[in-house]
Amino acid sequence: MAKYFDVHPENPQPRSIAQVADAVRSGALIAYPTDSCYALGCQLGSRDGIDRIRSIRHLDDRHHFTLMCRDFAQLGQFVRVDNDVFRAVKASTPGSYTFILPATREVPRMLQHPKKKTVGVRIPDHVVTQALLAELDEPLLSSTLLLPDEEEPMTQGWEIKDRLDHAVDAVVDSGDCGTEPTTVVDFSSGEAEIVRRGAGDTSRFE
Repeated sequence: MAKYFDVHPENPQPRSIAQVADAVRSGALIAYPTDSCYALGCQLGSRDGIDRIRSIRHLDDRHHFTLMCRDFAQLGQFVRVDNDVFRAVKASTPGSYTFILPATREVPRMLQHPKKKTVGVRIPDHVVTQALLAELDEPLLSSTLLLPDEEEPMTQGWEIKDRLDHAVDAVVDSGDCGTEPTTVVDFSSGEAEIVRRGAGDTSRFE
């Protein structure tokens, strides 16, 4: 049965955030809000967490997981960013964008795309997510909470708790969350390729 955390959207309670972070460090799989929509998250190196996300979402090994990063300095530890890409990514963060970039050695191989050796990264513009990332002091391995055969993610914490009570370990609820996943931009070739049009404005990458 999943633990339920009712967190204030503008002034998240430090005790609740610390409890969620401790759960993640202990191997928990959580559902949490972001600036685009709800996501599933676990600790960076958790093979069990990855397997559970794949099971919930029916994903294959070619799916790009996302490293939810606190800031640009942290993002730079896990992906290689050349000068041209740096400017484009920097100008779009924090925000509702996921960028696919070549992974550094800091990224466990099981998280990298098997052929491209890439990984998705993003910096969210969401108070609760940022509080959690600051408490964790490391990226949160994430994937959009979009269930198989459903076109839109769930938006309510109580609904997620009800439907995924035995599939996740904790649900963080901070009120209404968006329904549109991030815009995904693949920079792995050095040029911007829009993989998915979502909540972020795509005009600067056209």
